[in-house]
Amino acid sequence: MVNKTLNKIKLLNPEYPNKSTGIINGKTSGLLNWNDIAYPQMYDLYQTLLSNFWKAQEINMQDDIKQWDSLNETEKDVFLRINTQLASLDSLQTPTMSQVMDYVTDSSFKAIFAVISQQEAVHNESYSYILSSLVPLQEQNQRFNEAKDDPIVQKRNKLILDAYEQFRNEPTPIHLFKLAVNSINLEGIYFYAGFAFFYNLARRQKMLKTSTMISYIQRDEMQHAYFISQFIRILLTENPELNTGENVDYIYRTIGKAVELEKEWSRFILKDIEGIDLDEFENYVEYLANKRFRQLGLKNLYPERENPMPWIHVFSDEMINETKSDFFEQKSRTYTKVTQSNGFDEL
Repeated sequence: MVNKTLNKIKLLNPEYPNKSTGIINGKTSGLLNWNDIAYPQMYDLYQTLLSNFWKAQEINMQDDIKQWDSLNETEKDVFLRINTQLASLDSLQTPTMSQVMDYVTDSSFKAIFAVISQQEAVHNESYSYILSSLVPLQEQNQRFNEAKDDPIVQKRNKLILDAYEQFRNEPTPIHLFKLAVNSINLEGIYFYAGFAFFYNLARRQKMLKTSTMISYIQRDEMQHAYFISQFIRILLTENPELNTGENVDYIYRTIGKAVELEKEWSRFILKDIEGIDLDEFENYVEYLANKRFRQLGLKNLYPERENPMPWIHVFSDEMINETKSDFFEQKSRTYTKVTQSNGFDEL
């Protein structure tokens, strides 16, 4: 069963119930009544995602444009490399999440995957928006080409791409499971060297508008990773043939591999950045990975520790809500609170 190809779900099956009998291989009419879904908590998550809607153009980049030339050449280079590297990762998510929708039976999960797909497109546009504010098109294209050709970036991306392409070529339950685990790697592990770089600039009062945008992206990614972790738990519970020791080992091995790749990337990209302790960052990546394991209902792989980079918390969305515009002079708005109680205790 785990290797049996999933069928694309018909748009409408009038003979089946509206409430799906499973997230894959289930029976459902295709009609979505949010008041009658198999997992009511998904409605809360859907509403949380919607409440976080934002657009890059809402953030005025004029202050960052003025500050750009105050960065040293190393900071400028790393800024542009990280920006295009993050964009290359987010480029994978929109088509991948859209494809998953074709094979998921439960319409409430389809709706959430649709929102995630749209938000990833916003993230991708945001990186382009930042670039267009700072450098001409020729340099933008040069940086994107460098991201495509960089062997370290290729090595990092291969872990994700192999799983994604495997599902595209053979959409089976086991490949869907592996895709989901690697989606957690992408959204919950891989972005954080980049996030740390931008927040490190912000705590030195540099490029605050960019960091505001990064905080919005981070908040979205936190929620995406949380949703995917719940998707995996439900997938394994509904399909006991997937709930094996071998697959639990796969989770530990694969997230562990992502942690090592993120450490390697940080040693390469952040080595000359003032204010970032690389040993501290490596502990931070392990700290994040333990959170991923706990969201999946698993035990820690790494030593239990407090947040080793607490200064990042200052720039989290939760702190922005509490301090209004103390750090970022951003548009006043109210976002859904990110707290430990709803699983988004990220920082």
